[in-house]
Amino acid sequence: MSTAPITRLLLVRHGEVEAKYQRVFGGRIDMALSPRGVEQARQVADHLREVHLDTIYASPMKRAQQTLAPIVALNGHQPVTLPGLREVDFGAWTGLAWEEVKERFGVSAFHWLSELDRGGIPDAESAAGYRARTEGCLRQILEGTAGRTIAVVCHGGVIRMLLAQLLALPLPKMAGFEIDYASMSLVHIRPYKVEIQFLNYTPWRRLL
Repeated sequence: MSTAPITRLLLVRHGEVEAKYQRVFGGRIDMALSPRGVEQARQVADHLREVHLDTIYASPMKRAQQTLAPIVALNGHQPVTLPGLREVDFGAWTGLAWEEVKERFGVSAFHWLSELDRGGIPDAESAAGYRARTEGCLRQILEGTAGRTIAVVCHGGVIRMLLAQLLALPLPKMAGFEIDYASMSLVHIRPYKVEIQFLNYTPWRRLL
């Protein structure tokens, strides 16, 4: 069996956002973390204290940068900010609560990935455009990384899109993957195989 070195890709979602944006399609809104989100970010950083990260990439959005800050403080690396890691633009759904989307558009908020994929969200970023910009980031992130551990601090939608690309799955299938606030998901990447080692691990809460 091949002993090709593994790239370890750690996908970190930002912490909980300020209260007025919870259960809201935030997307391009540049919101901050809530006090609980700040504490979640601290606990993620503490969990990674003993982990050697070769490179850290991040979304430029405030909620991701605030989650990144304690990780960088402990790790010491200068992160690389990639504009293409920003969250998807929800168009006409931006700023609407889940219930408001149902009332105005007759669509369950739980079907947002399918709606995005089929172009069913008015004025939203196209699924093809979203995929293209995140694919560009993924290529940059993975270039020459065999044997390295890379962290990416970004958004729930972006993590789902990156996983869809890595696993060669349709984007709507990612609805079955919970990506919670301040969660970590680890993917091992070899030339011949991609494996999820763990998904949606949240060091700030009890799992059972």
